[in-house]
Amino acid sequence: MPASPSTARAINDRLALRLLQQEGPLTAGQLKQLTGLSRPSVADLVERLAAAGLIGVVGESGTRRRGPNAKLYGIVADRAHLAALDVRTEGVAVLVSDLLGSVLAEASVPIGDETDTGPAVEQAVALVERTAKEAGVERLHTIGVGAPGLIDPATGELRGSSGLPEWHRRLVAALQERLPARVLVENETNLAALAEQRDGAARDRDTFVLLWLGHGIGAAVVLDDVLRRGASGGTGEIGFLPVPGTNGLPSATDCEGGFNSLAGAAAITELAARHGIVAPAVSHEPHAAALVREAVRREAVTGVAVGRVAADAGEPSASGFLDTLADRVVLGAASVVAVLDPGCVVLAGEIGGAGGEALAARVQDRVGRMSPLPTEVRAGTLGGGAVLRGALLMARDGAQDELFAPPER
Repeated sequence: MPASPSTARAINDRLALRLLQQEGPLTAGQLKQLTGLSRPSVADLVERLAAAGLIGVVGESGTRRRGPNAKLYGIVADRAHLAALDVRTEGVAVLVSDLLGSVLAEASVPIGDETDTGPAVEQAVALVERTAKEAGVERLHTIGVGAPGLIDPATGELRGSSGLPEWHRRLVAALQERLPARVLVENETNLAALAEQRDGAARDRDTFVLLWLGHGIGAAVVLDDVLRRGASGGTGEIGFLPVPGTNGLPSATDCEGGFNSLAGAAAITELAARHGIVAPAVSHEPHAAALVREAVRREAVTGVAVGRVAADAGEPSASGFLDTLADRVVLGAASVVAVLDPGCVVLAGEIGGAGGEALAARVQDRVGRMSPLPTEVRAGTLGGGAVLRGALLMARDGAQDELFAPPER
């Protein structure tokens, strides 16, 4: 059945707003060309969207043109303001942006293990308030939160998980109480996958697995452009994967003995020490990332062949370290390939980004020898910032879905 006039107008308005978001400011003539609508229809939608405060004139298309057709229309970026949070066990990072995602201010605060739940929550909420104030924002429309742990598929709430601070769960409720904003919560690794798909290494993929290598280990699964969370929200808890080479098996409450024991930050740091890899610590990232980065640098300087000769002779080397690391990482990568056949695995997080192509190529070679399923292994391009970027994208999508929705009739 043909759409009613009001439905057709709503569809056209959403189409025009998405084009303005993707392409930037456009003239009425360009909107006509891109939408395929008639000139009167474009004029009507421009008038409606301007009256709703969603778009405005932001300039002219060129010095030669004058009049209404030369006006450039763009989304009113300060129509709403957003916040994104990356919640880690050791602290919180926050950024505040406008409706288009342009960052206005950002900050972070460490929260030690010894900090009680109440003070920890207060530090995090106060950081959001201060950052918004620094950005000149009086009211936040939507807040996106990325946190470790399981998100209940039925309620969208962060579930209690062993080993994670209680203030993580309390933080969401405190944000909802203190700030007049909608709060959206998602698992940190899932948000990293969203960011790498939109802005990073997986931009051309609608099916892939992201393997997060950072302070902790996790995976995100995107199949046919849909993020898969599982029955309990636990898809991707790959740190619990039983693998050879550990001293035991993981339990329901502790991933020690699982994949995390081989490829977690602590295990990589220990492995680097055995290979003589040292590097100064870098703030806001696991020391293992700096060690992997240093190994890649050394290999680039000395050459892979020289490093492997040293390794064959029983001497520690950067190449030997990266080879052994790849031997470990491939156990997790090959497991998800065997079950899901994603065609692409992204090594993300601080450690995945530090390993870059040197680590990704090694893992791809090993997957190819272990599995008959063609699989490309890519290095993530957003590093540890992928979670915060993903939280911002989630907040922006949520706010735009609400603001761009047709008015109820």
